[in-house]
Amino acid sequence: MDFKELLAYQKAFLLAMEIYKISNLFPKEEKYSLTDQVRRSSRSVCANMAEAYRKRRYVNHFICKLTDCDGENSETTVWLDFSLECGYISNEIHSDLTTKSKEIGKLINFMINNPDKFGCKPN
Repeated sequence: MDFKELLAYQKAFLLAMEIYKISNLFPKEEKYSLTDQVRRSSRSVCANMAEAYRKRRYVNHFICKLTDCDGENSETTVWLDFSLECGYISNEIHSDLTTKSKEIGKLINFMINNPDKFGCKPN
């Protein structure tokens, strides 16, 4: 199986793309701050998951990279909170995106707690 077949990866990728499209509407003065940050953190979830999957031969490395995924996913929700409070996104969009982020977080945590289901071999 390829990491792109992981449900968590697929959902994280779709969320990152949604955030990209929505952040295109942010004010230009946010280009190098909020826009950049929310895009980076949402994309990092996918990048770290790809690394984790390739390191699944080593359980601790797998879990470490997935922990990075979880952290980036949480960071994304912080930037979405700022986006809401700054008036760049509506309550409805915020709720939708944070709900998706929470679902991704649950999938990541399932992977962390069940590495054997993803090809990891015990040390």
